[in-house]
Parts: sequence; C-alpha cells; structure tokens
Amino acid sequence: MKTIKKLVVITALSLISSASFAQTVTACASTLDAAEAQIFAKAQAAGASYRITEANFNNGVHMTAELSEKNAQ
Repeated sequence: MKTIKKLVVITALSLISSASFAQTVTACASTLDAAEAQIFAKAQAAGASYRITEANFNNGVHMTAELSEKNAQ
C-alpha cells in the first residue's frame, strides 16, 4: 500500500512540475513568416523557447506553438 501511495505522489509531482511552465500561444497573420515572428516575440517576452505545433493557411495563417523553458530543450 505504501508503494502505491509513493508512486501516486511521485507521478503527481512530476506532472505538476512539467506542466507548470508549458504554455500554448497562437498567432494570426497573412504569411507564415509574420505568424512565426509573432510567436517568436511572445516567446522572447516570456523568456522561453518555442516549438510550433500547428500551422494552418486558409485565407491567412493561424499558428500555434508551445512555449517551454529555454534550458528544457
């Protein structure tokens, strides 16, 4: 029983620490470069690195990225 409790606590703490900084940001622009520039600016303002997770072009660009701590890459 103690082993199960420890496993639950360790799992919960590991999820909290990794999810505490992860943030999703979006940008809309007319070109891919302009949308990525917006994502880059948001990442720099947060002191983070970014990874683009989605980009859609349909009468304009909609881009989604995930920010993470710079040293976590």
